[in-house]
Amino acid sequence: MTRRALLGALLSAPAAAAPPGLASIAAGVDPRLVQRALDALFRHHAALWSRDVIAIADFGLPSAAPRFFLMDILRGTTTALLVAHGKGSDPDHGGMLRSFSDAVGSAATSEGAYLTGEAYDGVHGPSRRLVGLDPTNTHAEERAIVIHSAWYANPDMIARQGKLGRSDGCFAFGEQDIATVLARLGKGRLLYAGRSKRND
Repeated sequence: MTRRALLGALLSAPAAAAPPGLASIAAGVDPRLVQRALDALFRHHAALWSRDVIAIADFGLPSAAPRFFLMDILRGTTTALLVAHGKGSDPDHGGMLRSFSDAVGSAATSEGAYLTGEAYDGVHGPSRRLVGLDPTNTHAEERAIVIHSAWYANPDMIARQGKLGRSDGCFAFGEQDIATVLARLGKGRLLYAGRSKRND
């Protein structure tokens, strides 16, 4: 299948069925999360500029595990990266997300579909804004939930304490990974945050 045909299949496939090739691309991602992301892709299709790359964050996995999946539909590849969750979602700092929240001031991770926005240079360096698309993350912009890098999301934190540090609800990546995330998950794409299993 050509790249054009694969992308066309993704755009035209019904929400209930994964497009051809996606199952193999997402082999390491929980299929329930893949289905939720696909449902979100079609539910919010009018807001998305491009469907060539989809990101899924599986917060059912511990922070020591690569749990942010960049799924490149055109290349047929998935890249798994470390990502931190919010303090409010893990108040005891056990390394596992316990709950989601969209409340202003919660410092928690919010569940749901996000639209990737403009890139900018902020307090944490190169970053990307996010727009919440679901009722579970509608305050994302008000809460300044973004993609950024942080020292506490670097792999050496796992060697030192067995887990990553925590953000204020943002998707925080290691300093060596942020360029990849910002370049491949450009403006107008879907980021879906959920969890493959409950642990609270």
